[in-house]
Amino acid sequence: MTRTVYVNGEYLPEDQAKVSIFDRAFLMADGVYEVTSVLGGKLIDFDGHVARLQRSLDALEIRNPLDRDAWLEIHRHLVSENGIEDGMVYLQVTRGAPGDRDFAFPPEDTPPTVVLFTQNKPGLADNPAAKTGIKVISVEDQRWARRDIKTVQLLYPSMAKMMAKKAGCDDAWLVEDGAVTEGTSNNAYIIKGGKIITRQLSSDILHGITRAAVLRFAREAQMEVEERAFTIAEAQAADEAFVTSASAFVMPVIEVDGVALGKGTPGPVVARLREIYLEEMRKAAI
Repeated sequence: MTRTVYVNGEYLPEDQAKVSIFDRAFLMADGVYEVTSVLGGKLIDFDGHVARLQRSLDALEIRNPLDRDAWLEIHRHLVSENGIEDGMVYLQVTRGAPGDRDFAFPPEDTPPTVVLFTQNKPGLADNPAAKTGIKVISVEDQRWARRDIKTVQLLYPSMAKMMAKKAGCDDAWLVEDGAVTEGTSNNAYIIKGGKIITRQLSSDILHGITRAAVLRFAREAQMEVEERAFTIAEAQAADEAFVTSASAFVMPVIEVDGVALGKGTPGPVVARLREIYLEEMRKAAI
């Protein structure tokens, strides 16, 4: 079945969708994106993603072409049209296609480019890795300094993920000035003595929507949370570790740079956090 996608106001078969070669995202990585998960045909934490989209657009001085209800209508139409029960909706907004390449921003009346498409992921919440855990390596964080803006310039995270795969692992944690910033496409956490430790919000990391929800649920469950940087050595000495993202939800980490954490299997705190998160998000899905 050919997917229906959305491009600049039109719903099109994916093989008919086109974007200009002069689009700023193609030439300058001048655009932002969001990914919203779908469980049971409903959108998970949609309003959080729309709010972060606005924050990213504001930071880059790109006009938001649609309001919240219009974004919701498009998301729901694509989920329905493509028969998505479990999966994701990807959206991208760029500064547009001014008609030629130039480092300077185009005129303010240049229409932003808007693209959305779905990805069908049956059993998204039943990922086997949630039972076995994942292994990570550490690599130097060589990204730009505004990681809090969810831009489409993902080359280095992609390279770091490939470094992990070549090392026989699942992902990489990025390290700067001796401390972990985050994973290639997720926020990173360790658990020691029952305390959840994760890097504080700043321009150093993406302000994860799943991160915010998980920490809120953890505090509501009377779990202790400390927001600060931690080192790879601390991670290797931790009882448990995990990552969060819109598509992985809460995913246990069982090994860091070849050192097994705890018993080398997913621990009870991470399992409980994943359970709480999925239960609460399913209830709140729209």
